[in-house]
Amino acid sequence: MTALLVVLAIGFAFSMGAHYTGACMGMPHALGAIGARGALLLMAPLTLAGAALASHGVERTVGHELLAGPGLSTAGLVIVLAVAFGLTSLFNVARVPTSTIQILVFSVAGVGLAAGAGVRWATIGTLAAIWVAAPPAAGLLGYALTRVLDRVPAIRARARATGPAPAATAPGPAAAAGGPLAAALIAVGALASFTMGGNDVANATGPLVGAGVLGPLAAGLAGGAGLAAGVLSWGRPLLRRVAFDIVSVDRPMAAAAQLVQALVVLAAVAFGFFTSMNQALIGAMTGAAVARGRRAVHAGVLRGVLLGWLIGPGAAIALGFAAGRLAALSAGAHALRPAALR
Repeated sequence: MTALLVVLAIGFAFSMGAHYTGACMGMPHALGAIGARGALLLMAPLTLAGAALASHGVERTVGHELLAGPGLSTAGLVIVLAVAFGLTSLFNVARVPTSTIQILVFSVAGVGLAAGAGVRWATIGTLAAIWVAAPPAAGLLGYALTRVLDRVPAIRARARATGPAPAATAPGPAAAAGGPLAAALIAVGALASFTMGGNDVANATGPLVGAGVLGPLAAGLAGGAGLAAGVLSWGRPLLRRVAFDIVSVDRPMAAAAQLVQALVVLAAVAFGFFTSMNQALIGAMTGAAVARGRRAVHAGVLRGVLLGWLIGPGAAIALGFAAGRLAALSAGAHALRPAALR
């Protein structure tokens, strides 16, 4: 059962690596600063580094702070990861960005309820408050930073020369031109990739820490390897989805949005919490668009993304509870609780 838990954790990390390519490198790719292959090759090692070096506080939150007492047995944790892995993979196939963090947390809550474990709703409430606050905070910062960048004459002139990347198309020759803004976009995409490793790897490997299978460093390394593999092998569809289907932005807007996203998420990670990379990015892009007095987010695609954010947590807690109850009925209610409590 422990081996299955490890396999599911690495598989979930693999799925998340693919899922967040657009959230990390979508803006640099959309504006032609870097090609798809280069974006994925740059993102993979930085994601591994973030997972290994910056995830320890979040690993402990997932492993020890969501359920009271000893929490779940290895079998219970297997159900948690199976539900989260399955739902994330479905969203990947549908090319719909969602919040894997919310899926994981509510999977834990669903299985915990089925097992009769004490769910720490106060911790989940704190996380929910961060999830709610992050997009508008990112929007305000995205607005402010875009206005600041627009006051720099050289940046304003280059933005007018390149213009926004059109939806659902690759960047044209003008967008593919180099320059300081291209380098800045790649740099903030790299920062976002490191941030994603620290922010999201605990979704997959936090249960390993909670079960005592691995320590935070080893869990971060193992999960980071899974993230990097997912980026390289299955990351292109979500990279293109975020880059070309959701927004039309120019380089100053994209640089502002990607930098704000990374800073907002890093601030949460520094305190042992985590929030959605996708939600922070779309909030920041919306703020940048308002600063320009135009709509950059395509309403039809955005509605699908918002629907994914709503469906993900509800489906996770429902599936987690249902799977937990089935396991309890077939193997006994004690099967989901640690051996010390049986």
